[in-house]
Parts: sequence; C-alpha cells; structure tokens
Amino acid sequence: MLASLLRRLIQAIMVVLAMTIIVFVGVNVIGNPVDILINPDASQAEYARVVAHLGLDRPLWQQYLMFIQGIFHGDFGTSFVYNKPALSLIVERLPATLELAMTALLIAIVVGLPLGLYAGLHPERLSSRLIMSGSILGFSLPTFWVGLMFILLFSVQLGWLPSGGRGETASFLDTNWSFLTADGLHHLILPALNLALFKTSLVLRLTRAGVQEVLPQDYVKFARAKGLSENRVIYTHVLKNLMIPVVTITGLEFGSLIAFSVVTESIFAWPGMGKLIIDSINNLDRPVIVAYLMMMVVLFVALNFIIDICYTLLDPRVRLDTKGK
Repeated sequence: MLASLLRRLIQAIMVVLAMTIIVFVGVNVIGNPVDILINPDASQAEYARVVAHLGLDRPLWQQYLMFIQGIFHGDFGTSFVYNKPALSLIVERLPATLELAMTALLIAIVVGLPLGLYAGLHPERLSSRLIMSGSILGFSLPTFWVGLMFILLFSVQLGWLPSGGRGETASFLDTNWSFLTADGLHHLILPALNLALFKTSLVLRLTRAGVQEVLPQDYVKFARAKGLSENRVIYTHVLKNLMIPVVTITGLEFGSLIAFSVVTESIFAWPGMGKLIIDSINNLDRPVIVAYLMMMVVLFVALNFIIDICYTLLDPRVRLDTKGK
C-alpha cells in the first residue's frame, strides 16, 4: 500500500510539472500585456522599460525557468495590474470561493442524494418521474440564465434576498466568512443555489442509477431473505455500495465548483477567485492567470489522490495497486 501511494504521488508530481509547461506556454502566447498597461502615446523608451521591468524581453525558456524557480519559493510573480504578489491576491479571494463551492456541494448532496435514492427505490411512482424530469431541467438550463432569473424573482420582484455581494462577514481563524452572519447567509443563498443546480441533478441521477444497479445484486436479495428490515438493507447494503461512484464524482465536481464558479461569481458580484480571473484575463495579467491555473491543477491532482484513498475506506476490495488483479 505504501509503495502504491508513493507511485501515485510521483505520478501526481509529474502531472503537475507537465502542466506547468502547458499553462505557462499557453498563457504567454496570448497577447501582450504591455499594450494594455501603458499609455498608447508612450515613447519607445518607456515601452522598452516596462517590457524589461516585467521580464518580457527575455526568451520564453528563461521566463519559464524563472517561473519554476519562483514556484519552489512560493512566488508566482507580481500582478501587472495590482502590483501585488499574484499568489496573495488569489489567497485573499480563496475563502469566498471555497465558501460558495462548499455550500453548493452541501446543497447538492443533501438534496440530490435522498431524491435519487427515492427515485431509484420507487421508479414507477409519479413523484419519481417528476423528480427525474426536474433533474433534466437542472442539466439543461444555462447557469447564467438561471442566475438572472433568481435575481429577477427573489431580489427584484419579491425583495426577499440581495442580488449581489457577499454581505456582512465575521472573522474565524483570521479569515472572513459570510455564513457566520445572518446578512452573509442571505447573500450566500442565491449564488449557492445557482451553482448547486447542475450538481444536484448530477448527484440525483447518479444515485438513482446506482440504486437500480445495486438492487438486483445477490447480496441484496440474500439480505432480504435473511429477514433484515428494509431500512437496514437500504442504508447498510444499497447505500454503502453505491457511494463509491458518488464519492468519485462528488470529489471531482467539488474541484470543478471551485474552478468554474466564474459565471456565478460574475452574475452575483461574489468577490471570489472567479471574478478575479475574469478581470485578470481582460487585463492580460499573466502572473495571476498562471497562479490561478496552477492552483487548479494542484487542486484536481490532490482531489484524485484523495479519492483513490477513499476507495479503500468505502470498499476493502478496491486497491490502489491493481497489479494483483
């Protein structure tokens, strides 16, 4: 087991190193940030000074080596726009995005898991068919349109919830959080629901498919033949075995919630990393873009590693080392 974990860790490091090349080259071939940062009427000497100051006059391979050296020291460069370390800018916005993503994931699990379990256990009922029809809407409706409709209905027409911003926050572990205050919770509800809509439908349909796959299995029939109560059969045998694919998808989707919350954060003016990366792309702020993308790479690699470990906790038959199979 230890050797297998070590192999996975080495593979993860190689993936991250490969992605540094892809991300760095991909970002550096797009546009010239100097054209945005300086006045169009600036002299050639001023233009050359800014280029040299940003290190853009060096060959691309030298810029990459400097970038790798900076990574090992926790330095992703200084933002062209904010004149602050790129990593510190992202870390400042990280709690807001984490809070939004974790709330959305919690909603998806709390709503999607029991509804999917119900729809899988009672597929012929009208209520189950309505639930599955609703899940199709969750997949089909565009996130930006749903967000705008939420604002129009709950903020403009009914006036129940605020349309944007993070609201009042409270400090915990030297970090400001919205969910610790009533005003912050009011501001969190709409963006979290909007972000959770697709994930809820995904968890729901995945759970339903898992239930229908597990129910005909021999060990479920044997459990019922032994006279076990229906609740024990469902929660001990059915739910436990369908949790492996649910955990896999949920873990990866948590990463996507963080990485792709850009639309929701933009619509609801949520001050997270998504809004920061949109502004950085518009301004060609390369250090911030590269730092953000590398953080997402490390996040997804780490999540995959954690999910592999969770397999063994949920089902002892699953092994990280598959050579013995």
